[in-house]
Amino acid sequence: MQIAVDRLTCDGVRGLLEAHLADMYATSPAESVHALDMQGLKHQSITFWSARENGKVLGCVALKHLAGEHGEIKSMRSAENARHRGVATALLQHLITQAKQRGYRRLIPIRINK
Repeated sequence: MQIAVDRLTCDGVRGLLEAHLADMYATSPAESVHALDMQGLKHQSITFWSARENGKVLGCVALKHLAGEHGEIKSMRSAENARHRGVATALLQHLITQAKQRGYRRLIPIRINK
């Protein structure tokens, strides 16, 4: 599995994010959904990574720079066929390593409202 910065241009990432948004709206009140669409994830304050294996998207995660030494975890998702394979763990570990390298002292977790 390779984890790399993703520019959000491939259909695999698009499909994963569309499923993520659909799930968020299906399981949470609309006012509680804080997930970003592809355009929102392209903001300069956000770094987006995808995990891939043999060219197939296995999952994704994003880190949003807030103020000073703070960041927020965004859009963490594993593809249905990649669940229970350690993809989410690898993505989260990668994000935490990147946050530490940036000098972040606090990460705000993903908001889950059900």
